[in-house]
Amino acid sequence: MAKIHRIRKEQIIATDLDTAWNFIRKPSNLNEITPDTLDFTIMSQVPDVMFDGLLIEYRIGMPLIGHRPWLTEIKHVRDHHSFVDEQRIGPYKMWLHYHEISEVEGGVQFRDEVHYSMYAGPIGELVHALYVRGQIESIFNYRETALPKALLG
Repeated sequence: MAKIHRIRKEQIIATDLDTAWNFIRKPSNLNEITPDTLDFTIMSQVPDVMFDGLLIEYRIGMPLIGHRPWLTEIKHVRDHHSFVDEQRIGPYKMWLHYHEISEVEGGVQFRDEVHYSMYAGPIGELVHALYVRGQIESIFNYRETALPKALLG
């Protein structure tokens, strides 16, 4: 059985719940908070607002491998609170990303929790240790700066 990895990030941004929700519920806004180094492109038509069962097709650039397709399904949408994106097709054996926002003192807390596993057994785990974990961490580190800029201007 594949090892399941977990990354959890939290961030408080001085904004209100409506502004935060209106940003994260719009699938096209993912481009604004994804580093250019991933060569990330949304391939499918996306609505202005996500909904349960929405399928979104992306293309992502991966060093040494090239571009890979990634299909996610949006699930468990709770208005002004949370949603899940789950990989259907993509570079991971399993990818489940929980997004949550909540009002806190000083603004809105954004919480991300990702559970994922690698293909290719021990070789996949080696690639994870050498590259993948750091790559995912760098995406969330980028978002720590990009998300406040996108929300606050």
